[in-house]
Amino acid sequence: METSLRYGGDAKALRIHAKEKIPIDSKTFLQLHGELDTRLGAPSYLSAMIRHFYPDLSASLGVGVQYDKNGKLRYNVRAKKAFPVTTNGLLSFNVKGRCDVDKEFKQWKSRGGAEFSWSIFNFQKDQDVRLKLGLEMFDQVPYLQVRENNWTFIADTNGRWNLRYDL
Repeated sequence: METSLRYGGDAKALRIHAKEKIPIDSKTFLQLHGELDTRLGAPSYLSAMIRHFYPDLSASLGVGVQYDKNGKLRYNVRAKKAFPVTTNGLLSFNVKGRCDVDKEFKQWKSRGGAEFSWSIFNFQKDQDVRLKLGLEMFDQVPYLQVRENNWTFIADTNGRWNLRYDL
């Protein structure tokens, strides 16, 4: 199980996030997410998704359900495709999209993005770094992600930010 501590600029509490991937076959797994809001002492997010990877295409597709802190159940579909820029695969251009819909299929919410991702192994001794520079396509908001070993910082030009520490 993967766990992390998360805090965002719009939050009033630390969140504890857990993710488990249960293999179904070599390219498909069930992905479970859960998040506990430490201020409320209650789950703020639960999700189950079946994800399938297409290694020959450097792509993935997932379908699932999500339950949020407002008691709303939503269905979602997400996809991601990577285009290697360099032959070693350390620099890539990624396109991703997601669509969420409520259980009555009345309220749709779509998100999509395009980003460059650059992985730098051994940036310093025992320190790996990944930089992402992207654009959220629907809102036209640029964002930056910096990941250093277990730490991840994400910020956008609207002033939103969050910090994650993987345990």
